[in-house]
Amino acid sequence: MSYLDLYMNKAPLIIPPNEEGEPVAIVFGIPFDSTHSYKPGTRFGPDAIRDAFNNIEIFHPQLGVDLESVNIEDLGNTKHTVNVSEMTDMVNKITGELAKKNKLLVILGGEHSLTYGTYTAFPKDTGYIVFDAHYDLRDGYADVHLSHAAYLRRVVEKHGAENIIHVGARSFVKEELAFLKEHNIKTISDKEIRNGDGPKLVKDALSNFSKTYVSIDLDVLDPAFAPGVGNPEAVGITSREMFDMVYAMGGSKISCVDIVELNPTYDNGATASLAAKLMSTIIAMSIK
Repeated sequence: MSYLDLYMNKAPLIIPPNEEGEPVAIVFGIPFDSTHSYKPGTRFGPDAIRDAFNNIEIFHPQLGVDLESVNIEDLGNTKHTVNVSEMTDMVNKITGELAKKNKLLVILGGEHSLTYGTYTAFPKDTGYIVFDAHYDLRDGYADVHLSHAAYLRRVVEKHGAENIIHVGARSFVKEELAFLKEHNIKTISDKEIRNGDGPKLVKDALSNFSKTYVSIDLDVLDPAFAPGVGNPEAVGITSREMFDMVYAMGGSKISCVDIVELNPTYDNGATASLAAKLMSTIIAMSIK
């Protein structure tokens, strides 16, 4: 039996722009937020992103791509669970199965702990670039070993740190900084982004990988641009700085992107719109 038959609810909400031909991207959602520690509600993120996607323009003149003419396949959401180990095992199996199709995977969260399950389904030499206000390198948080605040430490323990690039951190504790330095995790700082160096640094970093997994925690953005997140942090990057870095990834082979930590409860629509635009742009960039 396929893991998709076992674990997916098969209730897609994205209206396919064009159902003819092979899909250019495969989408699924992971409505999980059981380890969240500040503003719970990111479990509702996947459907909020879909709703926004269905209501924004998906023509990209800068790229010469109109997504209205392509097939985007939405598999729906994973089944509900409140157990983080069960969730990460489930999404690891789903992602591993879907990765064999060699299509761009778009994963909608949900809290960031899900990335431990999805990224580790790819080969260890897959590049990993994460945009996040936090390092998520704690050994544990609130007596939980695997959580949204510790997932990246678990990734390093399982896959090593040599293929990780962390972008935009501005809020962390001493324990995380020590772990970061011990494992020589490569970073692009929020200061470097503000100085205008972000796009070139991202492009140069990804040139070392034949395939890349992109993880976008929406709290990397300043709350002025993305108020609807689970753990907002002041003094973040702008939406324009974010998109400039996304466009800089255009020459790279992106195998998978996850967009996480959207919390519709605290959103005014801006964060969901940004998430949908990020999703649309990365799909458009994947079309040759």
